[in-house]
Amino acid sequence: MSDSDAPGGRESPGIRTDPDADADAEVQTDADPDREFAHTRSPSSSLKSEAKVETETGTDTSIDIDIDFAKVFQALPSPVMLLAPDLTILGANRAYVQISGRGLDELVGRFIFDVFPDSPTEEASGARTLRTSLERLLATGERDTMALQKYDVEVPDRPGVFEERYWSTVNIPVLDADGRVSLIAHRVEEVTALVRARKAADRTPGTQHASLTTLSHEDAMTADLLTRSQELQELNEELRKAHARTHEVAVTLQRAMLPGTALPRHDFAAVRYQPAASFLNVCGDWYDLIDLDEDRLAAAVGDVVGHGLEAAGVMGQLRSALSAAIRATGRPADALTTLAQHAHTVEGALATTAVQAVIDRAAHTVTYSCAGHPPPLLAHPDGTVELLDTATDPPLAASDDTIPRTQATVSYTPGATLVLYTDGLIERRTEDIDQGLHRLTASLKHHHTLPPEPLADAILTDLVPAPRRGPDDDTALVVIRL
Repeated sequence: MSDSDAPGGRESPGIRTDPDADADAEVQTDADPDREFAHTRSPSSSLKSEAKVETETGTDTSIDIDIDFAKVFQALPSPVMLLAPDLTILGANRAYVQISGRGLDELVGRFIFDVFPDSPTEEASGARTLRTSLERLLATGERDTMALQKYDVEVPDRPGVFEERYWSTVNIPVLDADGRVSLIAHRVEEVTALVRARKAADRTPGTQHASLTTLSHEDAMTADLLTRSQELQELNEELRKAHARTHEVAVTLQRAMLPGTALPRHDFAAVRYQPAASFLNVCGDWYDLIDLDEDRLAAAVGDVVGHGLEAAGVMGQLRSALSAAIRATGRPADALTTLAQHAHTVEGALATTAVQAVIDRAAHTVTYSCAGHPPPLLAHPDGTVELLDTATDPPLAASDDTIPRTQATVSYTPGATLVLYTDGLIERRTEDIDQGLHRLTASLKHHHTLPPEPLADAILTDLVPAPRRGPDDDTALVVIRL
């Protein structure tokens, strides 16, 4: 183990030292029950609240309540350990210290799986299952309740010797103002005695009643439920493996339908592609970059209604059709007219939006057409940002698609930047889409001098901060330096 892994060997993220708390710790006597835990206090551990109490006369009287949350934490009967997002142990209450058999100096500042490694036996899975739960919490920002876990613990002062232990575990996120996980409360309840009692009853035919009468009726029921919980956990693990296989197939399929996000032939362009959370990491958004000839580049993005495999399948058909149409016609309006007519034959294509642009580097022009899609942005070298919203028609299959669609042409100065995107970049459930469009315009104006790759990253940072569950909608972004 490196020095940085030793207790106190590295500074834990998110924890501030309180000089006053250290001073308090110095003057505490050995009789003070908070002495060992004094260093866990922080400047925000005490909160003064105002409460209203109704008196006998019926009037309300305000009183101040001074709450020491460090003492509350230590008084909790349930064992709780606090973890940083990198899974470094930041603290633990008395109940946890007692049940783990390890002092705070053996816990604080160390990586959780260094302190609690998995048993070397082949069937051991406690650490792996716990890590999966914690990673799921960090990815979603949501509480993760684990089923009964067999997680053997190394006996203190006996390296390599593990004791069979069973736990009921809940991992609880603490979120910062931006919705990021800043702290994890890892709460456990040990149920080893109950599991052993249940196993003993099952192993001894005819003595089940006698074995369980050593427990209360409630504990006997708990033991039985815990056993069933373990069976459900094993089934859940099988389902997760099946889900992982499905996810792998889905991602492979989507990669086959889209050009790579690394564009070695187009170092002047950058692409970012983010499916919405909880949809197998596949979605109905698409992008495309096609060399029509030596001087002309076709760029497109589109958005199929819905998420997941079904939307991805529709996306694959429409992307291929639009790619063929723009190669055949060379005109954005004609290509989208053809695609709109084709969309009537594709189930699930109704209300799909798309934008097709053709960049002519010899003429220094961008010709574009939008089918119900958010307008592209053109950032000029002087920092002004132009909204390309002149040629906008209804979404695919949503109107009379025998009517030719419109297109418009704008000029640019070399060094300008064209940005195409899907609505997941700018839409938020709680606000008007114009607010998101304004944010994108401001971000592009601020960062327009950056090369395409860092510019794409800067735009995502400005518009898609790490939310609690990942993006609300699929997001595709194409940045092209003209």
